[in-house]
Amino acid sequence: MGGDHGCGVVIAGAKLALEASKKITALYLVGNQADIHAALPERGFRDHRVRVIHASEVVEMDDKPVIALRKKKDSSIGRAAELVRDGEADAVVSLGNTGGLFAAATFKVGRIPGVDRGCIAAVIPRQSNEFVLLDAGASVECKPLHLAQFAVMGSVYAREVLRKKNPRVGILSIGTEDSKGNDLSLEAFKLCKRLDLNFIGNVEGHDLFKDHVDVVVCDGFVGNIVLKTCESLAVGMFSMLKRELMSNAKRKIGAYLAKDAFHAIRRRMDPEVHGGAPLLGFNGMVFKAHGSARERAVASALRVTAEAVQHQVNNVIAGEIARANEVLDAAEISAPAAA
Repeated sequence: MGGDHGCGVVIAGAKLALEASKKITALYLVGNQADIHAALPERGFRDHRVRVIHASEVVEMDDKPVIALRKKKDSSIGRAAELVRDGEADAVVSLGNTGGLFAAATFKVGRIPGVDRGCIAAVIPRQSNEFVLLDAGASVECKPLHLAQFAVMGSVYAREVLRKKNPRVGILSIGTEDSKGNDLSLEAFKLCKRLDLNFIGNVEGHDLFKDHVDVVVCDGFVGNIVLKTCESLAVGMFSMLKRELMSNAKRKIGAYLAKDAFHAIRRRMDPEVHGGAPLLGFNGMVFKAHGSARERAVASALRVTAEAVQHQVNNVIAGEIARANEVLDAAEISAPAAA
């Protein structure tokens, strides 16, 4: 119920997802029952896998997430999270308030044992593939251990969902040298070196689009700035290119001849391919779709989420986090008292 275009668009996207995949055995539409039932026939949507769960309230975009979740007992995001908590659903997908979804994941779904902090993992396209950026905005203040755990979770997601055999993991910093960075990144660097990761050390901003790294780790403050800068830069570049190509007849002819190349680039940069970003570290798959998502983006969000469930991403994360914590605990015990 929290998307920009109403529940009808979500229902149309759900229809596309169910038509494309028989592996989704049940889909709960959680929200205002009257609105949902009114929108279903308009989209010609009849599927025995669909069940409507009534929720009378919505966590709005301007609500304070934790307070709204506490006061709005019958919110759609709260009810959806409870379905996962109670084992009736494997995953929750929402177009609504990001903070509200993160709060619902934290307080209702719960974190995987051993995970200190959940995170948002944004998949960002580049020339021939993509990289995972995390945290992309959930936690603006992090500890070194959080970044180390983000590295583990991002590596699992890149391997299991993006099918990268041995994901290269790097910490976003102001230089590639081991000594560069702030206290947070320097301490996280030391922790990541101890873990069973393909850890390549520090990476800089200009490394992100050169296929040097598959998993980029940072705190949510930095990550959200990187994510939104990348999104706005892509929009700005296409706008400038279009303006210049339409400036005279000769350029228009050139643009027509190169239109297939431009369409290929646009498809490569299309955010609707992934539909949003997973929230990692919770006892169920949690996926944040774009608030402005249209039908195809909603379908993509459901497809990616279903793939993550099928690959048992959470079980793999749980195992690798447990092993990582054992390594880090052992290292802390063996460290000199003054360290």
